[in-house]
Amino acid sequence: MLLTQRPPEAATTVAHDRIYRTIRTRIMHGQMLPGEALTLRGIAKEFDVSMTPAREALRRLVSEGALSLSSSGRVSTPELTNDRIEELAAIRALLEPELSARALPRAHLALIDRMDVINSTVAEAVAHRDPVAYIRANLEFHRTLYLRAQAPAMLALAETVWLQLGPTMRALYGRLRRTDPPRHHKLIIAALKAGDEPGLRLAVRADVTQGLRLLAG
Repeated sequence: MLLTQRPPEAATTVAHDRIYRTIRTRIMHGQMLPGEALTLRGIAKEFDVSMTPAREALRRLVSEGALSLSSSGRVSTPELTNDRIEELAAIRALLEPELSARALPRAHLALIDRMDVINSTVAEAVAHRDPVAYIRANLEFHRTLYLRAQAPAMLALAETVWLQLGPTMRALYGRLRRTDPPRHHKLIIAALKAGDEPGLRLAVRADVTQGLRLLAG
């Protein structure tokens, strides 16, 4: 049996998508620090691809704000100013309480139990002082709830903000030297159990902005 060979264009697209998704995840989960540089040559070597898919992946990430492109052509993770942090915190404060409120009518007990389990993972990451595991589990906690909102465009906007903040969240974790899990997560879970929309909005808003405002302060 003969296997159909994938056209060169399709192979390039697959490679580009693989590079894009891998680097995007690294940035969002804080595996890269603010100002960390990436090069086409380094990416092409790591992923064993030509320059073309590497270039396309970086271009896509720059367009999403996940990477910065300087006038000299240097590509790096963004080093956010205090004003930019405040702006992104304000966007989270608008978007995420709305997502949580839309999710509330569909927040069944199994979902709440799942969020409880994820919150235990967050606590374990804090106890082990593992910033990447902490950021990953924290985002999973929020995404698990927001998926129930059935508002894909709004969730995509929230994820774009998370992507831009990934390296900064890593820096924030190091500065706060956190030893306790986020206290607002328990308030979020309690509000979901009680069907308390105002309480849910308040807890989510506090959770997604408090740490960022400490960093900007």
